[in-house]
Amino acid sequence: MKDITLKEIATTLGISITTVSKALKDYPDVSAKTKKAVIDLARTLHYTPNSFAVNLRTKESKTIGLIIPEVVHHFFSNVVNAIIDEAEKNGYLVIILQSNESLELEKKQVELLINKRVDGIIMSLSNESNNDDHIKEIISRNIPFVMFDKINKLTACSKVIIDDQKAAFNAVQHLIDTGCKKIVHIRGPLNPQNSIDRYIGYKKALEKNNILFDSKLVYTCEKVTFEEGIDFAKQIMKEHTDVDGIFAITDLVAVGVLTYFNDNGIKIPEQVALIGFSNWFMSQVVTPKLSSVEQPSHEMGVQSFNLLLEEMICHKEGISFTPRTVELKTSNIIRESTVKP
Repeated sequence: MKDITLKEIATTLGISITTVSKALKDYPDVSAKTKKAVIDLARTLHYTPNSFAVNLRTKESKTIGLIIPEVVHHFFSNVVNAIIDEAEKNGYLVIILQSNESLELEKKQVELLINKRVDGIIMSLSNESNNDDHIKEIISRNIPFVMFDKINKLTACSKVIIDDQKAAFNAVQHLIDTGCKKIVHIRGPLNPQNSIDRYIGYKKALEKNNILFDSKLVYTCEKVTFEEGIDFAKQIMKEHTDVDGIFAITDLVAVGVLTYFNDNGIKIPEQVALIGFSNWFMSQVVTPKLSSVEQPSHEMGVQSFNLLLEEMICHKEGISFTPRTVELKTSNIIRESTVKP
């Protein structure tokens, strides 16, 4: 079925295209009789406005793009829900794209959003991404842009973050305070900034407490999965039987560790204390319940959209906008996996 145009409605009714356009927009200088005739025919013919033409006229698409590494992760699903809610309140639709931690796919998705003429873009970078050309393209085109969680510090855009170093430091300090002296860190991939910062926080906590850093106690995830948690737990207990604490990059990995320990009779926290990161809902239903770092995912989504909205309004009105960074607070949520009886 071909698209119905204003010209076809005008020809059928024997009136001008301008009158049809005004009638559909409820202009006061068009009679009620004419308005009714236009609206009735438009409904009968299933007429819809040409969104591209509307965009050119208003210079707004009323859509934003959101690129995240993965949807299934509890943290990102909460962020997505918050952004959608805030966008809807302000009359925007959200195009959600998942990079699957792939730089190449992320590049294609950025290109798609630019071609779709979205009013702004919110993004959490893939593990492979950095300050690459596709990110620079967003900035050079002056498209309102906000990064959250996995960011690049060198990119000149607004950001919503937590202090990953401080959060990791506090998590490891908690393990030390419970009596742990030989602490493993299961870290994320080498590239993402949040993975780097959590690793630095781990090292700083050891240093402050005069615990010698041992690189052999650091295990690096490639995909940050439940399965990697299981595999690393098995490897850790073979290579370091005297380990008494583990700090995992995410709760998903930590639950993998916990599963292996439970299946092999390793008592948590009596033998090994375990803390994760993000306070995923699963951390409260596993046995023992998992201590974790509370990462304010919903608030991160709200703040990300509001920062983008502020920049989009400035962009529309020709007002200069200075990017800024919003840092949200974290806290340790202490449960059974670190509280020794």
